[in-house]
Amino acid sequence: MSVRVFLVDDHALFRAGVKAELDTITDEVDVVGEAGSVGEAVAGIAHHKPDVVLLDVHMPDGGGAEVLRQIRTKIPEVTFLALSVSDAAEDVINVIRAGARGYVTKTISSQELVRAVVRVSEGDAVFSPRLAGFVLDAFADRPGAAPISDPELDLLTPRERDVLRLLARGYAYKEIASELFISVKTVETHVSSVLRKTQLSNRYELSRWATDRRLV
Repeated sequence: MSVRVFLVDDHALFRAGVKAELDTITDEVDVVGEAGSVGEAVAGIAHHKPDVVLLDVHMPDGGGAEVLRQIRTKIPEVTFLALSVSDAAEDVINVIRAGARGYVTKTISSQELVRAVVRVSEGDAVFSPRLAGFVLDAFADRPGAAPISDPELDLLTPRERDVLRLLARGYAYKEIASELFISVKTVETHVSSVLRKTQLSNRYELSRWATDRRLV
């Protein structure tokens, strides 16, 4: 039988793209519903009772962790797989601690996403390359485990971190805007805010700062 999947992402265009792609390439998964906010997600998951929820990490009204918090106690049998543009350690750890079974980034191919959905539905934990290390470090019961918080990094909002990560990878403002489904003006606003909070003066200094914190 197909794995019944529910999509949660605040970008309708992205949801439509994922649904169309999954419907086209495989019979292994069946997208039974979608939502663009925490409230819609909680109601939709409760109604459809899917096998797997593909869950965005950052949304304006609370994000994936809030969906997990509200659903885990009501429908514990539902499995969650985070699907996010972010590959920051703190985002990975927060959503796994909240109860997600895996975490993959939006750079994943359609075929890989299908495999990830099927695997988590069967009980496996699935992570994009290098993200598993964050989880192992955070949950290792040993002295010296890698820290998962940074006071300076905590000053940035989730969206500012997304912009910074792409900026540090060499993306132009227009490319960042396209990747994050925001305007170029909004990208400029976020960069200005990050520069102010980090007390740095240009994108090259920001790139080094982001690299030092394993954001890239």
